[in-house]
Amino acid sequence: MASNNFTGVVPSWLGTIPELRHILLDNNGFSGSIPTSLLHNNSKLQTLKLAYNFLNGNIPQEICNLSALEYLSLRSNMLTGSIPFGIFNMSSLRELHLSNNGLSGWLPNDICDGISELTVLSLSRNQLYGQIPSNIYNCRYLEVLSISLNHFNGSIPSEIGSLNMLQDLYLGENNFIGRIPLEIGNLSNLEILSIPSFSQTGPIPSFIFNMSTLKVIQFGYNNLSGSLPVDIYLNLPELEKLNLYSSQFTGGIPATFGNLTRLQILILHENNLAGELPAELGNLHLVQCSVHNNGLSGSIPFSMFNLSTLEILGMGDNYFSGYLPSTMGFSLPDLEELYLGGNRLSGVIPSFITNASKLINLDMTDNFLTGTIPNFGNLRLLQKFSIAENNLTGDSWTFFSSLTNCRYLNFFDVTSNQQIFEFLPASIGNLSASLQEFSAFGCNIKGAIPAAIGNLSSLGYLLLGRNQLTGFIPKLCQLSNLGNMDLSDNMLNGSIPDCLGELKSLRNVILDFNKLESTVPLKLWNLNDLLQLNLSHNSLSGNLPSEIGNLNVIVDIDFSWNQFSGNIPSSIGKFQSLASLSFAHNRFQGSIPPSLGNIINLQSLNLSFNNFSGLIPKSLEELRHLEHLDVSHNRLEGEIPTGGHFANFTAQSFMQNYALCSETRQQFPPCGKAHKRSRSKNVVSLMKYILPPIISVILAVTILLIVRRRKSNKDAPQSEISLHLEWRRISYRELEEATNAFGESNIIGSGSFGSVYGGLLSDGLNVAVKVFNLQSEQVRAIKSFATESQVLSTIRHRNLIRIIGCCSNTEFKALILEYMPNGSLEKWLYSHNYFLDMLKRLNIAIDVALALEYLHHGHIFPIVHCDLKPSNVLLDEDMVAHVSDFGIAKLFDEGESTAQTKTLATIGYMAPEYGTEGIVSTSGDVYSYGVMLLEMYTRKKPTDEIKKAKIIQKLPKSEISLGVAWRRISYQELRKATNAFSETNILGSGSFCSVYEGTLYDGLTVAVKVFNFQSERVTKSFDIESEITIRYRNLVRIIGCCSNTEFKALILEYMPNGSLEKWLYSHNYFLGMLKRLDIAIDVALALEYLHHGLTFTVLDCDLKPTNVLLDQDMVGHIDDFGIAKLFGQGESIVQTKTLETIGYIAPGDVPYRDS
Repeated sequence: MASNNFTGVVPSWLGTIPELRHILLDNNGFSGSIPTSLLHNNSKLQTLKLAYNFLNGNIPQEICNLSALEYLSLRSNMLTGSIPFGIFNMSSLRELHLSNNGLSGWLPNDICDGISELTVLSLSRNQLYGQIPSNIYNCRYLEVLSISLNHFNGSIPSEIGSLNMLQDLYLGENNFIGRIPLEIGNLSNLEILSIPSFSQTGPIPSFIFNMSTLKVIQFGYNNLSGSLPVDIYLNLPELEKLNLYSSQFTGGIPATFGNLTRLQILILHENNLAGELPAELGNLHLVQCSVHNNGLSGSIPFSMFNLSTLEILGMGDNYFSGYLPSTMGFSLPDLEELYLGGNRLSGVIPSFITNASKLINLDMTDNFLTGTIPNFGNLRLLQKFSIAENNLTGDSWTFFSSLTNCRYLNFFDVTSNQQIFEFLPASIGNLSASLQEFSAFGCNIKGAIPAAIGNLSSLGYLLLGRNQLTGFIPKLCQLSNLGNMDLSDNMLNGSIPDCLGELKSLRNVILDFNKLESTVPLKLWNLNDLLQLNLSHNSLSGNLPSEIGNLNVIVDIDFSWNQFSGNIPSSIGKFQSLASLSFAHNRFQGSIPPSLGNIINLQSLNLSFNNFSGLIPKSLEELRHLEHLDVSHNRLEGEIPTGGHFANFTAQSFMQNYALCSETRQQFPPCGKAHKRSRSKNVVSLMKYILPPIISVILAVTILLIVRRRKSNKDAPQSEISLHLEWRRISYRELEEATNAFGESNIIGSGSFGSVYGGLLSDGLNVAVKVFNLQSEQVRAIKSFATESQVLSTIRHRNLIRIIGCCSNTEFKALILEYMPNGSLEKWLYSHNYFLDMLKRLNIAIDVALALEYLHHGHIFPIVHCDLKPSNVLLDEDMVAHVSDFGIAKLFDEGESTAQTKTLATIGYMAPEYGTEGIVSTSGDVYSYGVMLLEMYTRKKPTDEIKKAKIIQKLPKSEISLGVAWRRISYQELRKATNAFSETNILGSGSFCSVYEGTLYDGLTVAVKVFNFQSERVTKSFDIESEITIRYRNLVRIIGCCSNTEFKALILEYMPNGSLEKWLYSHNYFLGMLKRLDIAIDVALALEYLHHGLTFTVLDCDLKPTNVLLDQDMVGHIDDFGIAKLFGQGESIVQTKTLETIGYIAPGDVPYRDS
């Protein structure tokens, strides 16, 4: 009764037939468990076949009572639990088939003691675990051992090599470790050896190629490497199938493979093979040849297209070039699958391909094919048709009419063929009723979307983005299976059809960059399973209803650049799966709903350029995954939250608002001092008249006071200090209590002018109290106190020590400083109890550099520290470095750059001119910083005795190389990323290159700068830009490159907001004065780094608005170093014949010309 359509449970009455020998119920639809009554009285049963049903539950123990059973097959059911150990004591059993179930547990150690006559043991595709018992050798008559696709571990037992009768061995896809036992080479009758997904590395064991009986070798999905054996044909005359896919093999495919005369299946895809495909393979009788995803090149041998036995030919994702033979298809009567995509093939698609009448899958995606598409009407079995990313053309009417004969077509993709069709004909509605995907993305198709497309009842994907389609979106109410609709970047107008809300299968609706108007239909909010909704860059209007909360599983919403208005409904907080939300550039108003804080998976929130008012909700601090926030250009007020991820957001996220304040952000006023703005119109009107005279009087009084103060300061005693800012006045008594009467146990450091004590103030604040020693060298101590007070009262920076308060009288002077719990850098460098890894040292070095940059350039007057060394670099609880001890610092007046002093800094850290002549300058600090940097990486003090040659030995070379590791990106990947360098992807072009937007395999959006090979200057431009391997926040970062003799490109960081020029001169963009100032500062910082931040000087030579690019946060980045100049140490001027842009050239840069 096998192979029928019986359903229900297995009939138990079969167990009442006493003379029953064979039960054959396999390949039916039985369900339920195996009835135990079937197994009680069948002592003479020899065959039990229940395979290929839907049986579940455990294997009954009673099955072990079938003492005469020789053949047991329960494969391909849904059985669970362990295998009854009694089965392995059924001495009559010859074949045991339990594969493809859900069985678990382990195998008994004496597995073969009771079933020594067993010939077939098939346990594959279960969940068995443990080790394979070494007792397996007792099954000496075993011909088939199949245990693949389980969880077996340990090593493969060498005892398998004793199974002399073994013909088929399947061990793959387990958790075995170690190597393939040499003893397997003793299996003289073995025909199939299948061990895919095994941990062994290195080349294929050589003994395998001496097993002359082998017909099938399957070692795919391994870590095996090395080259393919050239002499494989010598000892494997019977080989029919060689499967080595997804491994690490290198080198070429040997031409000697053509001597494997019985070879039918050759599977070598997803390796690292290179070179040309041997023409000798065309002499075989191959049924399948799969070599895709390698690095093979050259032309495909014409002999491959004359293999009359060929059914599958996979050549995709290589570097094959040349053209296809005109007779292709003429000699391929059995060809079913042809994969040629992802190569460099050129020429036309041969018309004879339509003679391959059994063709099911045709993929020629991503090549350089040209010409007219042939008539494919003869390929009546065709299911998959993909010719995307080529340069093909066709006649709309003829082409679609021919495809109507392909009644099984389910996949159609002609994406990025920019001249393939002029329009979509109505005959598109006559395509196969099985069509599931229709993609013509980026094809420059004009005209309207035909309403007949609604006849394609099975359609799940409709992808027509990046075309020039016009008119209305047709009503697609019949497309009940439509899941993804992308009509973006067209010129569609009118409204969104109501009936889209009735297509419950919709998952992604992408309609951005069109001219859609009116409101969003209410029915659209009923799409409970919608994942993505992108309506940005249209002219949609109206309010958002509370029903928007019905989008239960939405992940991405983008309504930016429309005219939506009103309040955001609080129901938006129901979006538990939402990751990205953008309402930017609309007319929304009211407060930001606190319910946004309930969207627990939110990663990006953009509410910029609206009219939101009120406070930023504190509930947003609870969004643990929030990485990007922009609420700029609104009417928000109050304190910027500080919890959660808010500390990571830059000031750009909050700019241009009504009255935001912050205690931690320097770009915003402190909240304690921020004046509340009156909202009364009468008061505003009154202030227009009152404010001008008040301001005038204040200015006059201020100027008068400044003049008098300067006069009086000339005669003021030097010892008197004006204590600045908002320092706390702390009494001597409180300091005495805080430091345990300045006890020795509280001392955390001492120097020539005093000691530093750790203390705890009355309010619980930990502080460092620096007490100046007035008993010796009183003048110098007072001067040190005065200098440090003066310096620290005028500066505030993240990487400088902060003064909290002071205590000063004629007998006692102390500064109360921020406490640094991790002590000094010196302690971490030289103490055996502490360790700084290279990354931490680098971070500390950067912190100190930022502090120096602020001291030297962050003021109207420079400040020189004069004593920079590891003991004066303190570390807070987060290991952030703070420069301290300004006791001998110098403040320069405006215009000063050097000064002389008699105060000496620490020996070993002083610049030479400081130590010999007392000359103080910012360069001296830089010299000290360099000494300290070397000390950080060698852990040797500058005063230590060490030979110069040994310094290099001290440097951990492998750790301090800060070179930029670029990605090597193939031409093929770049071509795919940029839609074959499509014109629609062009971001800009210049004399030497064109820049394309692209998306890499990993989803990263990049800018691809392709250099045009017209002159030597282009090569030089590429070389210069590649040479400048620098990384800085305000420079465009190089991510990777692609370079060969015919093609050179740099892959750069993508700047979504384009160039500064666009924002200055386009009517669609606007830059407020504050943003312009920020961008100017960004450019200045970049230039300062290029000119002074490196060991060599870099001149951009072509700075202009088009070469200043803006990222998503409107941060400026300098780009285009194609004519840049690099100066060596000591150089300051160089001559060049390369001209930068006229109008931006400095007079000294214009070269003289002979008259």
